[in-house]
Amino acid sequence: MRADARRNHERLLVEARAAFAEQGADASLEEVARRAGVGIGTLYRHFPTRADLLNAVFQEALAELLDHSRELAEADAPCRALVEWLRALIAHAVAYRGLAHALMSASYDRSSALARCSDPLRAAGERLLERAREAGQVRADVSIGDLMQLTNAIALAAEQCPEDTELADRLLALTLRGLKD
Repeated sequence: MRADARRNHERLLVEARAAFAEQGADASLEEVARRAGVGIGTLYRHFPTRADLLNAVFQEALAELLDHSRELAEADAPCRALVEWLRALIAHAVAYRGLAHALMSASYDRSSALARCSDPLRAAGERLLERAREAGQVRADVSIGDLMQLTNAIALAAEQCPEDTELADRLLALTLRGLKD
């Protein structure tokens, strides 16, 4: 990538990250381009779809979530590690209004750019879930796909009631009661 194209790419990511945090995942792409000081065509040359831009924006957070899952994989309490990781997933999804909905949709659309975020998260979560199962702390019929959909649903609910800062934790606690035998 040429130096000017690399600068445009980086500015677009910075401005998209800020716009998504402020306005949600449905923020205007025209506004993102304007804030980055480029035309909409430049944005689309770098990121052909909104999902491509979302995927690029969330790569840093994805790396953090994956690193966190690797740390938790060595924890003495596998179920507690799984719960901590699910809380981190919810916090990540809540940070960007609309992300939970986009991730839920991506889980059914394997061709989506966001599926590239979802797949490594699913694999990381599966490792944590398997450890909790092996420890006898989680039912055998619980799947990581269901847990990820539940975390996205919790994030969506929390997004609708931002004044209730404890809602996500309460809903997660209710969900977790159903995980154990």
